[in-house]
Amino acid sequence: MLADLVERSAELKGELVAFGQSARFDRWLTPLLLEAAGPGRELDETEAIRIIDRFLLRYRLPDGSTVVDRFVTGRRDLTEAERELLLGWRDPVEGIFEVRRKDEDAVVLLNLLDDLEYRTYSNVGRAAFRGVSKGGFLLTCLVPLLPAGGAWLVSGAMEHYPRAYAAEIAEAALRLAVSEPRLVFRNPEKVEQGWQQMREDRAAFVEFCGGDELVLSPAAAEELLNAYYRHRWEAAPAARPGRGRGGRLPGGGLPGADFPVFELPPGPAAANTVGVIYDEVDGLNFYADYGMLRDLFADPHLTGRRKHQDLLRVYLREESIAPLPIRRLAAAHPGTADTVFRKLLRQPGFTWAEHGEELLRRRKPWYYADEPRPGVSVIGERLGELAAGGRR
Repeated sequence: MLADLVERSAELKGELVAFGQSARFDRWLTPLLLEAAGPGRELDETEAIRIIDRFLLRYRLPDGSTVVDRFVTGRRDLTEAERELLLGWRDPVEGIFEVRRKDEDAVVLLNLLDDLEYRTYSNVGRAAFRGVSKGGFLLTCLVPLLPAGGAWLVSGAMEHYPRAYAAEIAEAALRLAVSEPRLVFRNPEKVEQGWQQMREDRAAFVEFCGGDELVLSPAAAEELLNAYYRHRWEAAPAARPGRGRGGRLPGGGLPGADFPVFELPPGPAAANTVGVIYDEVDGLNFYADYGMLRDLFADPHLTGRRKHQDLLRVYLREESIAPLPIRRLAAAHPGTADTVFRKLLRQPGFTWAEHGEELLRRRKPWYYADEPRPGVSVIGERLGELAAGGRR
């Protein structure tokens, strides 16, 4: 029965929390809590619970496992159903939810990020939802109640806001959708919508900028991107909720303007040149000192210069840099790519055609671990309504 599953989940969660807070995990958990506390060493209970819960379910330990993986491995007394339940928690749903209705011991929640409904229970029973009303909002994390299909369980902290906070909630959800698009793309329909929107945006970018790959100074890149976004903004007035209110938009903006000001990330902003690449799969990205790297592939004599080799090493090493720029340069300079990598790797027999993809997979396994996702977020209908200040 579902009630038994919820009760057993409560017992297992308590045991998992105790396991994760034991001394064996101090070296990983304590720094996370101290970082969140900041110099003042102050951390409220809600945030501490949220950090601990994320640590238990999602944090990758040095061997790639999670705390819940190790908990399940060490508990030979667990049934297969209990193991399935616990391992299902490794894929939690983080979101900002609107309360649709209460239904016996559950609440039905609409995730404003992925636009999906979740029938949700708490391991402390219906008392957890006392004071939660239809039209209000919950900031929380959900885990599946396997093997029960379509049932979810609150995991970690839960914050409730009445419907009067709709504007603030919408702003927070929009920020989260932009900064963490993976939360949006739990919904397969949003994935396809995202690819379609990105194809349209890329085509407009290429038409406006004259190509999908540019090398500019940071100042010129920011100027071009702001001109492009202004062009797109003015071309689609129907897509702008609340136009004409003026003021400074969340995230920065010009007084009296209707769009936020684009600024490069810190790395590219401080470089001599910036590579601006709008790829069909990887989306719009910015690469520091891309002009120097392009010069290396264009002129094999530069392979002997340390600063050029060090830059290529950074591009191969850094997790923040996808394989895209290296692939682009190798494809654009097939006559010199082998020479560049032979010198860098000290492998006389290296050829890009034969060994290039293997090199990228070895240096950047994280990139190949998941299916590619669109580089733009898709805003659901309900979140759009709330952002516009309207009701259903």
